[in-house]
Amino acid sequence: MNRRSIVSSFLLFAALACRRSDSPGTDHAAGGDEGWAVTAWGQRYEVFAETDALVAGRAATSNAHVTVLADFSPLKSGVVSAVLRGPGGREQRFRQDRPKRDGIFPVEIKASAEGTFDLVFAIEGGGEPEEIPAGRVRVGSAASPGGLAEAQTEDAEGVSFLKEQQWRTEFATAWVEEGGIREGVSGPARVLPARGGAVVLTASVDAIVAPEPWPYKGLDVAAGAAVFRLRPTTDRSPPELTAEASALEAEAVAARRRVERLAELLQLEATSAAEVERARAALAGIEARLAAARRGVDVVSGGAATGELLDVRAPWAGRVAEVAVSPGQFVSAGTVLGRLVRPRPLWIEVALQPEDASRLKDGPSALNLRRASAAEPIQIEGRAMRLVAIAPEVDARTATIAATLEVDRSASELPIGSAVEAEIVLAGERRGIVAPQSALIDDAGVAVVYVQDSGESFSRREVRILARQGTRALVDGLRSGERLVTRGGAAIRRSSLLSSGAPEGHVH
Repeated sequence: MNRRSIVSSFLLFAALACRRSDSPGTDHAAGGDEGWAVTAWGQRYEVFAETDALVAGRAATSNAHVTVLADFSPLKSGVVSAVLRGPGGREQRFRQDRPKRDGIFPVEIKASAEGTFDLVFAIEGGGEPEEIPAGRVRVGSAASPGGLAEAQTEDAEGVSFLKEQQWRTEFATAWVEEGGIREGVSGPARVLPARGGAVVLTASVDAIVAPEPWPYKGLDVAAGAAVFRLRPTTDRSPPELTAEASALEAEAVAARRRVERLAELLQLEATSAAEVERARAALAGIEARLAAARRGVDVVSGGAATGELLDVRAPWAGRVAEVAVSPGQFVSAGTVLGRLVRPRPLWIEVALQPEDASRLKDGPSALNLRRASAAEPIQIEGRAMRLVAIAPEVDARTATIAATLEVDRSASELPIGSAVEAEIVLAGERRGIVAPQSALIDDAGVAVVYVQDSGESFSRREVRILARQGTRALVDGLRSGERLVTRGGAAIRRSSLLSSGAPEGHVH
């Protein structure tokens, strides 16, 4: 791998070029007239300049490949100048204001005298101009052509990935830096409605389901709005319906007592939050049936047994999750018509290893949820979430403990019932080299990254992942100050697999 030097606060990578020229027939080796290349990064641009040997009084072409670091696209218009600065601040400036192709500016350098100079590339690309130091070069004679002041060699095993390929690919690089990620625990999770956030709507009497109004999945309904409308057809007597309502009242009383008892046990950590929620959901269903039965009593007692319409209303504002009947269908009393859920907030039930569940006692500081089909996780900060409960027992089927968190997110973003991978972020922090997870490539089960040695040369590097958090990972195997490929590593890997026997280089 190439050595690095610091020039005017910019890190510089320099390497011998792959000895390409504008003239395919030129034989550089015959006269010792070999080209050279240098790569330098500024704050806004990267310059990869492939340059002929420097001879005093003779024009040398420097094909400066200029990349806009904001989006890693080629610079399509502007002015690129190569500046040779000598002792006392004297300089020679060579300007090119027309690219031969997008991103490639052929700057003609014709030094007036031999010597060693500081090389600077000045870029004017539409915004603030930028000068990028590119190390020191030597201008020589015809007998002894010049180039980089310090010769450096490329890694023989480096992977070639040309600028034209980079510009056509989703590609990006960044300096490797030290940092920290917070500690966390993770496990598979399910998205659930929050407490009391689901209700089953049932028919209160034998009836025909009217076609208007007609709900559909995803319909938002207001509290008290008619979700279904029934045309009663029952021939049951008021005493029969009253008896049914009385039986449901008794069931409701028993269900309420069960919920109260489970709530007390939950405080003592003698039951799970999921068990409490199941009991509350059962109570909600019984209460809905009871309310429907009472309305049936009112309907029949009022003489509207077969003619008048009966509305089945939403007990609270929510969203239709299921429609179980069709228009015109006959339903008997107690038949499920549909289901309503509150889309916000949501509960996330995470299956954790017992030792990880014990680390939640101080409360989580953030939550990252990753769906299989999504490239980036959903990140939820502490103010938008809370720990509801931790189950007191280990699930015998999975050997995990359920931790339930409430998040201020909508079912539009996290559909209820979804399976996600949850990472609960804790307060502690681990320090080291932090890389974006987009830089990590799975190479036959081995985590690898690609480091940019020079403009078009990259090294494959195996790394060990120490921890993950959201879009970042703590890794071992990189050094601060290296230039890391953060997007496009998979394309470089494909290029390396296809490179065997392929011709090298490109034509300017």
